[in-house]
Formats: sequence, structure tokens, C-alpha cells
Amino acid sequence: MIACEGLSIRQGQFRIDGISLNIPMGAYGVLMGATGCGKTTVLEAICGLRRPAAGRILVAGEEVTHRPPGARGLGYVPQDGALFPTMDVRSHLAFAPRVQGWPRSAIAARAADLAGRLGIGHLLDRRVQGLSGGERQRVALGRALAARPAALLMDEPLSALDESARAGMITLLRAIQRDEGVTVLHVTHNPIEAEALADLRLTLADGRISG
Repeated sequence: MIACEGLSIRQGQFRIDGISLNIPMGAYGVLMGATGCGKTTVLEAICGLRRPAAGRILVAGEEVTHRPPGARGLGYVPQDGALFPTMDVRSHLAFAPRVQGWPRSAIAARAADLAGRLGIGHLLDRRVQGLSGGERQRVALGRALAARPAALLMDEPLSALDESARAGMITLLRAIQRDEGVTVLHVTHNPIEAEALADLRLTLADGRISG
């Protein structure tokens, strides 16, 4: 599960006051809202990239409010993917398990399994430069899932894709979420994505969450 309790965030003149949300274990939650309403700010606070002014953040039932980003049990796909241009696809999929000290054999097996299910097995030895937008998003998703996080956060993961690639990614996201059993919080402003993916649909407006 992913939960925020009374979360307040300050950023210059921008503020979010006392929001709460709860995505149950294994559910696919979608957070909607207009551009600039603070959706990314909420994700960054949950990830540990932005310090809240007040409130609590819980992942899988444990409070993580003051833990560093790498100790929260989260996978994160930022809006631009934030891939490493000099690394190949295999290295992206191995990155988080290697940081966490997995055995080499387990890292290799996990990378191969994810690559197969994400449809990027033929790209494992390719650098991410030159990959299509859809391929890059699959790599970013695989990297975020590689260390088996308790929850997955995604910031507008389909916004840069054309209609055909977006439809394919929607199908893939639902399938991989079910297979992994991971709790998801997906930020978007696109109602079609929300309708296709959400078990739970939330809206952020005027610094408040409803839904």
C-alpha cells in the first residue's frame, strides 16, 4: 500500500496542505489533475526527493517519511525516464539489484525475465540512445521494477508516446502490474489512461485530493 496522512508541502508560493491518500496493497491507483496542480510534487515527496512540511508517508504499512529515497521500497519512473545514456539496457535492468547487493546469478535472471515480459529482450545489449520512445519507457519501467519494490510510482509515463505506442503500454502496464503484484500510483492528466488502468482514481485540485 501507499499512504499519505495529513501531508503538507511548501515550495515557494506553492503549497499543498494536509492531503491524505491510500492506495491499497496490490491496487492500481491513478492521480489526476491539471498541469501545475502539484501531482509531481506529491510523487517526489512520497519518493523522498522532496521534504514535506508536515504529515506521514507509509509504504507497505511502514512509515518512510524520514527515510532516504533508496530505503523506501519504491520504484520510480520520472516523466523523462531519466535513463543513463552511456549504459545498455541490460545494465539498466541490473542497476537497482546490483546496488542492493543481489548475487550475480539472480541479477542476470531477473534482467532476462523482465526483458522478456517487457518485450525488450532483443535490446539488452543496446544503449538507450537511439531507442524509440516506447522502448525507452519499457526500459525505465523495467529498471524501476527490477529490485521487486513494494510499490511503483510513475509520473506521466505515457505522455511522450504516440497513440499506438500508448495503447500498447497501457496493456503492458496492466499485465506487468498484475504479474508483479505491485501497488501502483500513476500520475496523469489523461482521462483515457485513468479509465483504462485505475482501480482507484484520485484527483488533485486546489491543494486537495478527492476521489
